[in-house]
Amino acid sequence: MRVRIGYWAWIVGVVQFFVMHGVTESAWSGPYSWARNNISDLGNAHCALQPEPEPRYVCSPEHCLMNGSFVVLGVLLVAGAALTGGALWRRGPAAAVGRLGLAGAGAGFVLAGLAPADVDENGHVLGALLIMAVGNIGLALAGFGLAEHAPPALRRGTTLLGCGAIVAFGLFLSHRYLGLGMGGMERAAALPLLLWAPAVAVRGVTRRAGETHEAVPTVRAGAQ
Repeated sequence: MRVRIGYWAWIVGVVQFFVMHGVTESAWSGPYSWARNNISDLGNAHCALQPEPEPRYVCSPEHCLMNGSFVVLGVLLVAGAALTGGALWRRGPAAAVGRLGLAGAGAGFVLAGLAPADVDENGHVLGALLIMAVGNIGLALAGFGLAEHAPPALRRGTTLLGCGAIVAFGLFLSHRYLGLGMGGMERAAALPLLLWAPAVAVRGVTRRAGETHEAVPTVRAGAQ
């Protein structure tokens, strides 16, 4: 039950984030662009022209929804990293650092929600660093820390996904967007973790459900 709660924490956290993302961006009177706008723009508390890193006008009427979603996502990411334990992770430093990195990303989302970029820029930047630096390093190391039953393709894919996100973060910081736009490159750095976590969680939930169904006939046969 503990592990199942951890998996569902990841699924619910990420799903509600994307739902609130859609609801919040749909409330903009002007167009919101995944290429030209940061994710953080949805949580800005004031309507104003934002000059950095690229000039754009930001006005998010439902910013409270997005900031609340950041906090919920962060708490559930931390919960999932704590609760999945031995069911998903092997023992050793790679798993420990990987889980700490994922939990660090969760803390970053909480901080980003509590400190909107136009209210507390320093706090928000720290949150972004936890998400896109610490979290992606954790994701890259998670590939080496997954349990023995994890398929080799999942381990390699996890590490490659984390490494790719780290590269995207570096490109974002250097203002090299490769045609994706500022918002597109930020998403290339921030979203891999949010795609990985529910995918792994769904696999974990279905795998454990299959083990339970297999165990029930075995127990009944032994009783007979």
